[in-house]
Amino acid sequence: MTAQTGAAFLLKIADGATPPAYQTVAGLRTTQMSVTGDTVVITNKGSGGWRELLSGAGVRSVSVSAAGIFLGSAAEARLRANALAGTLDGYELSFEDGERLRGRFLIQRLDYAGDFNGERNYTVQLESSGEVAPAP
Repeated sequence: MTAQTGAAFLLKIADGATPPAYQTVAGLRTTQMSVTGDTVVITNKGSGGWRELLSGAGVRSVSVSAAGIFLGSAAEARLRANALAGTLDGYELSFEDGERLRGRFLIQRLDYAGDFNGERNYTVQLESSGEVAPAP
């Protein structure tokens, strides 16, 4: 098994069409995904002193963080519009091995920064709303 490159871990945004096409959010240098879930404890007297959890219960969520250089692409403009409007939209996470995860996300935070004599960069934080599942 070989290591996968981070350059192939892409964040894509739906174009709004039906069925949607996904465009890569250009200029990203780092992308991170976290999957979290709450646990439902079902420990009882018969557990022998060990904690027991209920499989498949609780609330799961996916968080995506990304940072990069602003290039002014259509995908970045859609991302910014979604952040300003507080709009849920379809996103896709694409990995080097061909796996893709799709779901609806809300932009929780969008930051822009830039130096006088340098490029403008941005960071974005997305939170899932509903199921995030492998793409067909």
